[in-house]
Amino acid sequence: MRQDHLLTTKQLSRGEIEAVLDRAAEMDADPAAVRERHADELLALCFFEPSTRTKMSFETAMKRMGGDVVDMGHVESTSVEKGESLADTVRVVEGYADAIVLRHPRKGAAKMASEYVGVPVVNAGDGAGHHPSQTLLDLYTLRENARLDGLSIGIVGDLKYGRTVHSLAHALANFDVDQHFVSPESLRLPRGVRYDLHEAGASVQEHADLSDVLPSLDALYVTRIQRERFPGEDEYRAVAGQYRIDEETLAAADDDLVVLHPLPRVDEIAPDVDRTDHARYFQQAHNGVPVRMALLDLLLEES
Repeated sequence: MRQDHLLTTKQLSRGEIEAVLDRAAEMDADPAAVRERHADELLALCFFEPSTRTKMSFETAMKRMGGDVVDMGHVESTSVEKGESLADTVRVVEGYADAIVLRHPRKGAAKMASEYVGVPVVNAGDGAGHHPSQTLLDLYTLRENARLDGLSIGIVGDLKYGRTVHSLAHALANFDVDQHFVSPESLRLPRGVRYDLHEAGASVQEHADLSDVLPSLDALYVTRIQRERFPGEDEYRAVAGQYRIDEETLAAADDDLVVLHPLPRVDEIAPDVDRTDHARYFQQAHNGVPVRMALLDLLLEES
């Protein structure tokens, strides 16, 4: 993978995606294989927004690779509270670590940060922008449980503010995939994402009703309606809970349907789905470790 940073899945070719997924499979089979070449390396975690899975899986990945992490910690305990700019923060952190994982509430923050440092930067979520490492583990899970080429996938929920959706849609455009986007009118895919998919020749259809397409799907990717991204409470309440998936919903689905979710969930997937053969979202979360090991291995190999 010939990349200095991972900022968006738009920068990745099919071959580069497959290189990460293939390396992740190697890591899954033998996680100790890379310990010697990363024994003295440090990964900096700079999270300006809350995180459980992304932060912990990057930390676990680096430690399983034989390296270690330095964690910026809570924003309230850093010089950001004193008014330090993001550019200054990452330039300082660059001196402490071999790579930086950055999560920030502002769209484009990771790209800006990458322009100030000489170590790899991984975008771990930039507002309503992108979340490329999440997409790589999504693709890995799909490849394990279904397929990529020939896939028919429904992507449901917050398509406007959902950065995992934006990254996934761009990455799937590298494969022979039918993408079905299901949302209320107010949460449709942003125009810019739709334009990019059209230019890439992706097969895209938009729906308001999941029942119109559910029986034909191989995979269902469910997303949370992101309360924190809405300009006001009224706008959030108008759409919250419109697409709730439960066992009754899935009765119309194919027996082999795979249900994914980037997590955390609120009430968009009922707990009764957890016991079905459709549920793959906890496996999906666990896959974050080998996929992020692979990603770090490849980025540090090239740096």
